[in-house]
Amino acid sequence: MDLALLRTFVTVHRAGSFTRAAALLGLSQPAVTGQIRTLERQLGKPLFLRQARGVTPTSVGDELAHRAAPHLDALVEIAESGLDEEAGVRTLHLVGPPEFTSLRALPALTPLLSQGLALRAAFGKAEESLEGLAAGHHDLAITTARPRGGLLTSTPLCDEEHVLVASPRWAARLGPDVLRGGQVVLEQLPVVEVHESLPLVSRYWSTVFDSPPAAAGTVIAPDLRAVLESAAAGAGLAVLPRYLCEEALDRGRVVTLLEPPVPPLRTYFLVVRAGTLALPHIARAHDWLMRAAADW
Repeated sequence: MDLALLRTFVTVHRAGSFTRAAALLGLSQPAVTGQIRTLERQLGKPLFLRQARGVTPTSVGDELAHRAAPHLDALVEIAESGLDEEAGVRTLHLVGPPEFTSLRALPALTPLLSQGLALRAAFGKAEESLEGLAAGHHDLAITTARPRGGLLTSTPLCDEEHVLVASPRWAARLGPDVLRGGQVVLEQLPVVEVHESLPLVSRYWSTVFDSPPAAAGTVIAPDLRAVLESAAAGAGLAVLPRYLCEEALDRGRVVTLLEPPVPPLRTYFLVVRAGTLALPHIARAHDWLMRAAADW
């Protein structure tokens, strides 16, 4: 079987589209379509179901991808690194949430730089990070969503505790009653969030109060660090990961409004394409992050 056909097939399987696969391979779409048809004729079975938007692999296509992809990735690794010992630097392409990647993942991986690893980081939401990983744009993804199917494999990395905070000025204005759980009073405060849908506040309210918040965003900033600074400046309440606001809590820039018996948690997953942990630089980074996460 022609390895070039297999490479094209795996790329289409990961990209979910002939068009995206063609762009990744530097080929025309008709060329990609022709190669897939040739492979299907050789196997005597269809590998993809053509749809209006992209393609869906058949059960035969899924089985072939899961068997062939790890070996093709290993061949690419050999070809890119070469056999020369001087070509020892390998680049790891990491993607994840901007705050977690910046404050935790990248500092944790920094010691590997002295071991011949180069890092390239990208930021993205869970869905787009998983799509980019499946398409081969990234080697390792940190997401808050567990991927489905067998193409990507995930390992729980750590749990993130969420806390409800505001500036000391707001806490003093509210008084001790609200700090013991006055939901209605809390909802009278302005809210600082990362999105109009209030994802963090809604998750907190659902977990702690078993109801959605009756509030709207006053300040919306798509970065949790900006949310923290706005809350510390007195813009309103915010729900933040404890690791992100721990220093501000210690310094008194923000205070915790509630201490629920069971704090809301969010799990991070470390995700790779199936079979790529056989590649030493990806396996080393994966293991290093897992060890570091024991202290997070």
